[in-house]
Amino acid sequence: MTVCLEQVSDKQLSLYAALIYERTGISISPQKKTLLSNRVRRRLRATEIADFDAYFGHLKGLKSDHAEWDAFLQEITTHETFLFRDEGHWNWLRDSFIPEMASLARAGKRGKSLRIWSAACSTGDEAYTIATCLAGHLPKYSEWKIEILGTDIGMGALEEARAGIFGERAMKLVPKDLNRKFFTPSSNGKTWNANSVLTRMTKFRQHNLLDPLNEAPFDLIFLKNVLIYFDATSKATVAKHVGRVLRPGGMLVTAAAEGVSDLLHGMEKRKPWLHQKSSETTGAPRKREINDE
Repeated sequence: MTVCLEQVSDKQLSLYAALIYERTGISISPQKKTLLSNRVRRRLRATEIADFDAYFGHLKGLKSDHAEWDAFLQEITTHETFLFRDEGHWNWLRDSFIPEMASLARAGKRGKSLRIWSAACSTGDEAYTIATCLAGHLPKYSEWKIEILGTDIGMGALEEARAGIFGERAMKLVPKDLNRKFFTPSSNGKTWNANSVLTRMTKFRQHNLLDPLNEAPFDLIFLKNVLIYFDATSKATVAKHVGRVLRPGGMLVTAAAEGVSDLLHGMEKRKPWLHQKSSETTGAPRKREINDE
C-alpha cells in the first residue's frame, strides 16, 4: 500500500480528539498534531487502511474493547516506566507506611491485610515495585493477606504486566538485594522474571478511569503520571471514582505536578504528592508527614 505522508488536517485533528476524549477522557491538544499524525500513520500501515478519514471511520464504528482500539491507545499514550521510579515515594512506603501498618497490626488495631491499587499501571512496573517493597520490608509478610490490583485501559500493556518480565532499563533502579531475592535473571542476563512471591500478590484487569471501579476499598492507591492526559472535567471524574474506593484513613499517592489536589475532597495533603482520606478511626498513619518533595 502507499504510505500516507501527510499530517492530519485541523478538522481531522478535531474529530480524532473528540472521539478519543469521548472514549477515554484523554485530552489531545492542537500542539499534538504532529504526534497524532505519526501515531495514526503507524496504524494505517498495520491495518492497511488508506487514509486518516477512513481510519477514523473504522475506529468510530468499533467498540472501545476492540483490539484495534487497544492498539491505537498503545500508540497515542506513553508507556515509559520502570521499577522504583520516583525514589521519594518508595522511601515513604518503606520508611513510613509499612512500619506504621506493621505497628498497628501488632497493637491489634488492624488486621494483617492490605489492599493496594496501582491505577493506570501500564506494564506493571509500579505494581511489582509495590510488591517488592512489601516483600522486602514488611515483617513476616507471608502472614499477611496482600492484594495489589493493577489496572490499565490497554490490554496489550496488561498482557506484559501479567507476564512479569522486565528488561535492563526497567530494572536499573531495583536495589541489588531485592533484585537477587525476588527476580530471576534469564539465561542471557538481559531480562528478569518476577518470582512467585511477587506474582501471588498481584493481579491485573482492564479498567477505564472514567468508569467507577467495582472493588472493595483500598488502604493505599497509586495514581501517578496519568492525569497529565486529562482535562479538568475528566480529572474531577477520576478523583471522585478514586476517592470512593479509598478506605477511610487510606493514603493516595499522586504525581506532584498533576494538578489534582483541589479535586480531592475529603482528603488532607501530607506531602505535595501524598493525601490521606479523612476518618475518625484511620487504620493508617495519622501523624503529619514533613511537607517536602
